[in-house]
Amino acid sequence: MDIQTLFGVKHKIVLVTGGSKGVGLMITKGFVKNGAKVYISSRDTNSLNKISAELTSEGPGSCIPIPANLQSLKDISALVKAIEEKEPGGIDILINNAGATWGAKIDDYPYEGFTKVMNLNLNSVFFLSQKLIPLLEKRGSFEDPSRIINISSIAGLIASDNVFAYNASKAAVNHMSRGMAVALGPRNITVNVIAPGPFPSKMMAETLRKNHDAIVSKIPLKRIGHPNDIVSASIYLSSTAGSYITGTVLVVDGGNHIFPKL
Repeated sequence: MDIQTLFGVKHKIVLVTGGSKGVGLMITKGFVKNGAKVYISSRDTNSLNKISAELTSEGPGSCIPIPANLQSLKDISALVKAIEEKEPGGIDILINNAGATWGAKIDDYPYEGFTKVMNLNLNSVFFLSQKLIPLLEKRGSFEDPSRIINISSIAGLIASDNVFAYNASKAAVNHMSRGMAVALGPRNITVNVIAPGPFPSKMMAETLRKNHDAIVSKIPLKRIGHPNDIVSASIYLSSTAGSYITGTVLVVDGGNHIFPKL
């Protein structure tokens, strides 16, 4: 098999949550540039529309915005309904990327912060995936399964300071995804996790501004992630090359998780 076929995602139909910024935008751009049809969702309608228009004009794939607040089960159901109306024949790939963090010292960590982070980072991943199973089954086959890729973090492997809910939610996503892989494998759907280290995202911007050198000093490859690093991992798991991989956590962090502390 030639390399373009082995690692190609041309004409794949993809949904990327949180696809208009940060790691989600990196992934979205990568798929559109490789010929996929990508739906992106977030709460920011203006950003969604702007990004979608820009990426579609650049091609060769396309990008379609669907606003949604994944904190709400009602919005999750509305997002699924919108996808079903646009793609009644199903979708190939779901990338659960939308997430949030909340930082506070243990004595002051608020209930509302913990609940918000766990709901978006964990609950919404499960229930969006659950509701999209019928559409994923339509496009999946024994030889070429549909894919669910959950974007976790190395914070699910090693604990970052003062982000207790974030650490817990990402560790839970890693383990939940293994159970999902067992349940959905017989239905021609793979479930994998990408656990990024530090990337130049909005969520990491302030941390990198203050602690760039200290963070890089703990990374064996001595740099933060480049967009191509997360794109290549996502395309690998989504392409024919990744069709026999499920229940795996792919760590993309330059070796950062080897150290006991971020």
